[in-house]
Amino acid sequence: QVQLVESGGGLVQAGGSLRLSCAASGRAFRSIAMGWFRQAPGKEREFVAAISWSGGSTRYADSVKGRFTISRDNAKNTVYLQMNSLKPEDTAVYYCAGGLSTSEFNYWGQGTQVTVSS
Repeated sequence: QVQLVESGGGLVQAGGSLRLSCAASGRAFRSIAMGWFRQAPGKEREFVAAISWSGGSTRYADSVKGRFTISRDNAKNTVYLQMNSLKPEDTAVYYCAGGLSTSEFNYWGQGTQVTVSS
């Protein structure tokens, strides 16, 4: 089992930056892919970014390409999401996820709120 805890959310002005962190428990972290998803009020949860277990492969939603960067530190059991040039439409609860591949996720965190003001 892998337990995930997100942190780093908050309120930021448009154009600003935030870095989200997701701390994982369990040795399995080093062998699973990780991802970030988000859910805005009244909308379905959507994919944001994912990274392979080694960190050698990443993929992003078109809406965040060039602005967000996903990374991981397996020694610290932590995955990050660096968010730059934030827009009001990035406002959402952001969830960390883990799974067998960058397109299959079985473990979920509780989420952290990101609010971008205009």
